[in-house]
Amino acid sequence: MTPPPDAERLALAPGARHTREEWEKAAAAVLRKAGRLAEGDPDSAVWAALTRTTLDGIDIAPLGTADLVERLPSAGAPARAGEWDVRVPVADADVATARRDLLTDLENGATSLWLRVGPGGTAVGDLPALLEGVLLDVAPVVLDAPADPLAAARALGSLRPEAGFAPGTNLGADPVGAGLRGPAAADPAAVVREVAGVAREAGVAGFVVDGTALHDLGASDAQELGYVLATAAFHLRVLEEAGIAAAEAAPLLELRLAVTDEQFTSIAKLRAARRLWARMLELCGVPEDGRAVRLHAVTSRPMMTRYDPWVNMLRTCVAAFAAGAGGADAVTVLPFDERLGVPDAFGRRIARNTSALLISESHLARVADPAGGAWAVEKLTDDLARAGWDELGLVEEAGGVLAALADGSLRARVEAVVAERDRQVADRSRPITGLSEFPNLHETLPERRPHAEGAPRVRPYGHAFEALRDDPVHGKVFLASMGTVAAHTARASFATNLLAAGGIDVVNLGAHDDTAAVVSSYTGPDGGQPVVCLVGNDKAYAAWGAELVAALRDAGAQWVVLAGRPGDGTVPEDVVDDWCARGVDALAFLTRTREKL
Repeated sequence: MTPPPDAERLALAPGARHTREEWEKAAAAVLRKAGRLAEGDPDSAVWAALTRTTLDGIDIAPLGTADLVERLPSAGAPARAGEWDVRVPVADADVATARRDLLTDLENGATSLWLRVGPGGTAVGDLPALLEGVLLDVAPVVLDAPADPLAAARALGSLRPEAGFAPGTNLGADPVGAGLRGPAAADPAAVVREVAGVAREAGVAGFVVDGTALHDLGASDAQELGYVLATAAFHLRVLEEAGIAAAEAAPLLELRLAVTDEQFTSIAKLRAARRLWARMLELCGVPEDGRAVRLHAVTSRPMMTRYDPWVNMLRTCVAAFAAGAGGADAVTVLPFDERLGVPDAFGRRIARNTSALLISESHLARVADPAGGAWAVEKLTDDLARAGWDELGLVEEAGGVLAALADGSLRARVEAVVAERDRQVADRSRPITGLSEFPNLHETLPERRPHAEGAPRVRPYGHAFEALRDDPVHGKVFLASMGTVAAHTARASFATNLLAAGGIDVVNLGAHDDTAAVVSSYTGPDGGQPVVCLVGNDKAYAAWGAELVAALRDAGAQWVVLAGRPGDGTVPEDVVDDWCARGVDALAFLTRTREKL
């Protein structure tokens, strides 16, 4: 049914059966029931209540609507047709083990290799032994040799097969990114010029502009985009000075970006990268048919956790989906046990099979741009592209990427994002499953060989919670459960989950009907803990919470915590020592509690 003209103006889409006002009313009813909207708030307040703001300050509306993209062109569609390149990482100083692993990968679905050469990986001199038996004219090889990219490039070039290297082979030099990972190259421009010569002689690409080097230190999506563009601009300028025009230099470069479990943002980031690259080459005078870019997407290192590492399989699966939907030309799924050490055969198999499942069972690669045309994704693509271009402008104002790194301005902006992310992780508004939420306190972690010295520097998003878990406490918190199971379970579960995130176990002896029953449990053989946490509903708190706190103190409790917010109608704030509820700074609360234990 066609809506009347006045409703058409508010329609969710042209010709839609339902109006925006109808959606607002339905959504507002749900939010009021959940306590996220007050009875007096207008229904239209749902937009503000449900809009999420990224670390780049980009607002993501809860619903994509036609007006979001009314004047936006659809941009950033991938050039890839068909399956993506399943690229597996090889970073093991043990050459025999590394060779066994990469051959297994190639025999079971991997289509290219990403080799760490030098510290943290294979020695340059061992490269021929590592690649023995690999058909270099079939399987592309991408090097990652930050310590000595030229030596690694020459070593690979010397292995050139008669038919030439497989398309997609890349010497992988990234002298700018190497400075973020470790000691900077003395003369990055000289590295670019020399590697370009080796690459052109071998008939391969020469450079990977690696945005994950900044992402691993905590950068936002727009900062990663801006950094990649600025670093690519540095390469193009150096090559132009060496007599290689932008149209010839561009194919020598590949861009590498991180994808996270924030699915739509990752899709939009890849689409924005293609749009920005095309715009930059347009300004360089490159014809339209020469503006394509090869994108390598890598599942994020800092989003992964050491604790409950099995959850990493879920994170990397979502990230790999985003990479495929975003049109990445090559996708690397890092093994779930990467944070524990050198991944074993099982971890590598699960990682490469993630792409196999998405390609062969989900048929994700059969559609060139599955997210293209979706209003929310198109708007997010445009917003990220603009934010990335603004970041490029800031870097260029500083004198280019090397100057921005030298004067600290780029790192200062990244640190500001890191501080905000840390705050959100601390109060669990940015939850990390298995670490800050639903931790498995009594898990047994799988053991892995440690990574060799020289592995990439990473600042994990959950580092603060991991630090707490790394330093176990021996005491437990006594849960003073008030009332029936139904009355106290919600807050008991909340408190148990929160305390476990800080490595703190609890003693829960079940339901108690009154103060005497709680105190009797507390003074029994399993009680006596210095820290006690009251768990019950507001009715029980108001009725006998203050009385229970006084009795527990008399029985020896030294620090009393309330699960919930103190105040009128519950327990007065001056009666308890601390409290915990949703939205509290969990790290600060856990630190205080651990000190009392």
